[in-house]
Amino acid sequence: MRRLVLALLAPAVLWCTSAAAEYRITRDHGGLVDQYKAKFAAIRDRGERVVIDGICNSACTLVLGIVPLNRICVTPRASLGFHLAYYDPSTTFGVKVTSYAGTADLMSYYPETVKDWITRNGGLTPEMKKVKNGPALWAIVDPCPEEFAPDPNTTTTRQATAR
Repeated sequence: MRRLVLALLAPAVLWCTSAAAEYRITRDHGGLVDQYKAKFAAIRDRGERVVIDGICNSACTLVLGIVPLNRICVTPRASLGFHLAYYDPSTTFGVKVTSYAGTADLMSYYPETVKDWITRNGGLTPEMKKVKNGPALWAIVDPCPEEFAPDPNTTTTRQATAR
């Protein structure tokens, strides 16, 4: 009986532990910083991998400073957007009011690779500054290897030339 129970439980245990959890960002325009801090801390604490597969703007970029960079990667569709922090518009009658303390808080979370890119691009401003797929983005976050690997189902043929 013990062997039967063990035989039935073993595949379930292996299935549950073998698959790494993944959090995929595809279209995130940001929001309240404290909510993003809590969300990304929970993802970090669960050991999840983060795949940035689209837009990650504003508070979404906090992922880069909360989840270890070795557990984050970007696809060719990824883009990051940075700007000065603002107070919650619901507390300022809908008016955008820059929060210098909030901006300093954001910057304190970013790794050096992000801070360097922001500095090279004129610092944070009220306007969104974006970095898209390519060497500038890869200097911040590694590309997802599976997204850039050649498709094994695709064959390439060379055209023979007559001499």
